Amino acid sequence: MTQRGIRLLGIAGILGGLILFAGDMLFYYNPDSTNLKLNMGHASDFRIMASATTALIASWLYLAGLVPVYYAFKPVKAWKRNVVVLSFAAILSAYGVVHGAYVAIAVSAKLAVQHHLDLKAATELATAANNLLRLFVYPAFAIFSYFFITEVWKKKTHYPRWILFFFPLVPFLLRSIITGMFSGGMWIIVSGGFLNLILVLFFTASTIALWNIKTP
Repeated sequence: MTQRGIRLLGIAGILGGLILFAGDMLFYYNPDSTNLKLNMGHASDFRIMASATTALIASWLYLAGLVPVYYAFKPVKAWKRNVVVLSFAAILSAYGVVHGAYVAIAVSAKLAVQHHLDLKAATELATAANNLLRLFVYPAFAIFSYFFITEVWKKKTHYPRWILFFFPLVPFLLRSIITGMFSGGMWIIVSGGFLNLILVLFFTASTIALWNIKTP
């Protein structure tokens, strides 16, 4: 892995987050309403289809952004490095799957609006299925967080300790506080795209931290 390759793949991770954030906004954004499901119900067919496409493209870019993380953990024991990489890969691939599954919620909401059905009842099954998918991500996130934080804190990786300030666990735990600082259209942007924004933050910090790293 060359220094240039690490930089480019780090940028790929950033682009993955930005693309999937755009997909979130295609689902959610409406400057006149903060009801996310209702906004999906009013989204055009093009916006729903375009948002679904971003899930696939972003998943590829996210997984490409995993390579610099692997390189940063090269000094770590192989089994610990593999745990970090595989758990993070599980999380990143789940981002695309969960977002793709959101199409079912969006279509259900759209049909509810068009046919004057109860929005909550119409989207209940699709929402329950989506929430079920998310449950599989939490164990992987816990494992990833433990090994990433402990190894970086012990200075066993190529990452500096300051990257822990940008690790996804920190903003994830502060989500309600952070999103509560906004209202209206800004709330939709921050809350609707929150999970992808925290990955954009992480991959940006990771790319900066490894930008001038010396490679063999």
